[in-house]
Parts: sequence; structure tokens; C-alpha cells
Amino acid sequence: MPLPDAIALSDGERRLTYAEMQDGVDTLAERLRAQGTRVLATLMDNAMAWVVADRAAEQVGVVHVPLPVFFTPQQIAHALRAAGVDSLLTVPALAQHWPQAEALDWDVVGTSLCCLRLPAAGLPMPAGTAKLTFTSGTTGTPKGVCLSAQAMQRVTDGLVQALEPLDIRRHLCALPLAVLLENIAGVMAPLARGAECIVPPLAELGLTGSSGFDPARFHAAVERFQPHSLILLPQMLRAWTGWLLQQGLRAPACLRMVAVGGAAVGAPLVLAARQVGIPAHEGYGLSEGASVQTLNLPGADRPGSAGKALPHARLRLNARGEIEIAGSLFSGYLGEAISPGEWWPTGDLGEIDPDGFVHVRGRIKHVLITAFGRNVSPEWVETALRSGPTLAQAVVFGDGEPALSAVVWPLAAAVTDAQIQAGVDAANQTLPDYAQVRHWVRAQAAFSADTGLATANGRPQRSAILHRHAEALGIASATAAAL
Repeated sequence: MPLPDAIALSDGERRLTYAEMQDGVDTLAERLRAQGTRVLATLMDNAMAWVVADRAAEQVGVVHVPLPVFFTPQQIAHALRAAGVDSLLTVPALAQHWPQAEALDWDVVGTSLCCLRLPAAGLPMPAGTAKLTFTSGTTGTPKGVCLSAQAMQRVTDGLVQALEPLDIRRHLCALPLAVLLENIAGVMAPLARGAECIVPPLAELGLTGSSGFDPARFHAAVERFQPHSLILLPQMLRAWTGWLLQQGLRAPACLRMVAVGGAAVGAPLVLAARQVGIPAHEGYGLSEGASVQTLNLPGADRPGSAGKALPHARLRLNARGEIEIAGSLFSGYLGEAISPGEWWPTGDLGEIDPDGFVHVRGRIKHVLITAFGRNVSPEWVETALRSGPTLAQAVVFGDGEPALSAVVWPLAAAVTDAQIQAGVDAANQTLPDYAQVRHWVRAQAAFSADTGLATANGRPQRSAILHRHAEALGIASATAAAL
């Protein structure tokens, strides 16, 4: 059990002990209970108040619906309506978007928030749902994944057990707390072992929106907070590693674990990061498994893989090479009468090598079949393209075509076409001939929600990218329209 006077939460300006955090949780839980809250949504930047709200909802048995501030207004409206949210806890500036709602001014551990009372008539959710996490897919429409407290606790316990040898005492939350990975691996797990969670506003870490990232500002924050652990997305790791190389600097020696997930990373990036002092370790997970399932660890490490199964997880392959998981499954999707059963098919193609390391090859639904009948997972090729020093983003096409082509976005505007070609050539040397990129074009814009070329959480909108670049790629417009 954590010591009551140990530091639980900090944000760079204030600190809360475990006793003070629990006082805040008790106060908020009583308010939620008194007003009869059944489904609570939070919509705010990273803050100590967010963590207190998450724990208060759990304590009083209220369903918590964390909403990322980078969701579009349409996505937020959809989530509130579908989940049947009756209470929305947010900051005063955002509360103004619901002028008709009854508003209560609440102080939550020193932060001024508004609790808005909303009409609630949502879709049915499985019994025992404790958290409803919305994940935006390729269409950009959030889908609700219902999680029980037991499933999340199993992941929390598995992480605490696996990371115990590292003795992590300070974790810096570098992803939005509304993202399930940070919520569980970055808050629930550290607090379960009595560590300190550092939760400054994301802008202080150089993050803006869903994909803006300033590695110089991020590095300064890591130097300032001196954490033992971080969780990063691959693009964040790529940008930070590149910046350190350019500046001739190394990551702070305080770091013991930098877990990387959300998309494929690749061995070259992991090894490059380690060369500049970032202890990068790739993992794999999904919302339907209550987040992380596998992770590379010191002593059980294979760069290029997603690591071995964590103590709470079981993984296997079905007949078509799809990864299936068991051990911490979700309870079902919001509004859908399905039961996941014992094993859940992830939709990810992969392999499990003889030593138990999991290798994720890409999404089944994205598999391309070339004109020569070769099956190619575009994520495999895209990871190879992004592993070099020139490309930040790449999306590969070639369904029904004699060769693969790609739309690419460089790491910096100054990157020349010749440098991009050299990067593509280097990636091709690591791929079999049928998976090599024979033609590429520069993207007209970065792949982001603002440009319409990615979802709100950064996944490329493949059909939109193809439509915009079909002519330059030489792909028939009819093919692009069909996709």
C-alpha cells in the first residue's frame, strides 16, 4: 500500500500526497453520488483533477467516459449522446459550448471545473461497465469499447509485476490521459505501486492537438521533471531521437523505461533511440484488451518485435495468421449485443516466434493484393519507410497494381527529393522485391485531422489520401473511388 504522505500527483507547480489525493477523490465521489450521476464524461487537458475524477468515478461505481480534447465537436457530441452521459466535467472555457445545460461550479483539488447536467438516453452497455473508451477508427467515428474494473485491474497488476525490477518511482504522462494506454499504464499502474504521476498540461510537453509535437520543448520538460518512465507514440520517439541526434545531445540518464506503442515502431528506430540514451521498448495492445498486452523489457528484449505477453495476457494465432488475445478482454461494444468470449480476434496479422516474441505485421483489412497475386501488408512497408532519417509519414498503395507506390511526408520541409529517394532505396533493401516501393510522391499536406488526411487520433485516412494523390500516383481514379 502507498504511504499516505508519499507524493501521488504533481504538475510542476503543485503536489498532492496519496492522502490528499484520496481526500479529493472522496469529496468528488460524494458529489457524484448526491446528484445521482450514472455516466460521467471528462473533457479536459492533463491535470491532477482528471486523475481524481477517474478514481472518484471508480469509487462510486459510475461509468467514466474520458473524452480527448482533440476530438472534433461532432465526435464529442456523438460520444455524449451514444454513452448517455448525464454529467460532463470540463473546464469553464469548454463548458460554454453547452449554454443550455445546468452548470455547477466545482473545485477539484484546486482546479476550477464545471459539471454540466445533460439529458441522458444512451445506447445499452454491458452490465459491469466501469469505463467507456472511444477509439476513432478509419472513418473518424468514435466506437465505444466497454471495460470492466476487473479487466483494467488485471492489466494494471500485470504491468506492476512486469516492471517491478525497474523500481519506477516517477512517471511523466506524455500522452493525453483520456487515451486508454496512458490512463492504465501511465496512471493506474504507477499509482498501484505507490509511484508519483507527473501530469502537467500537454502544451508544456510540446504537444498540441492530436499530432503537433515540439521535440525541443519535450526534451526540456523531461530534463525538468526527471522521470523514470514515459509512454510515447512512434512519431514522438522518431522526432525526439532525430532532434537529439541533430543537437548532439542525449536523453536524461534518469530514464529507465520508455514504452512505445500505438503503431509499429521497427528495430532501426528503437536502436537509434537507444544510441542517444532513450531506453525505448516497443509494446502492443488494443482497447478491446484493456490496453497493453505485450512489451519488450530489459532482459526480455527483441527490437523489431512487440515483446512477449505480459503476465495478464495470453496470445495465439488463428488459421489465417490473425493475433487473438485472452486474459483482460472488454465486455462488449456500446450498443452492440455481442460477447467477446474467451478469445478475441484482434484484426492484426502477426507471428509469434519460438521464443515467444510477438511480431505484428499489419491490419487484415488493409492487406493489398498486387497484380501478381502477392499479399502485402502496407503497414509492414510503411514501417520500413519511416525507419530512416527522412520520412515522418508514409502510406502505401498497390491493390491490383503491378508494383507498390507510396505517398510520403518528410520529417522536415528541407528534405530534398534526392534524400527521400535515398530513404526509399534504403527501405527497399530490407524488403522482398514484391514489397518494394517503385514509385512515390510527396503528400500535398501532412496526414492530420486538420488536413482531412488522418483521424482525430492520427490514423491515416487511406481513402482520402488516395483520392487526393491518385493522379500523381498514376492509379486510376475509378480504383481510388472504389476505395
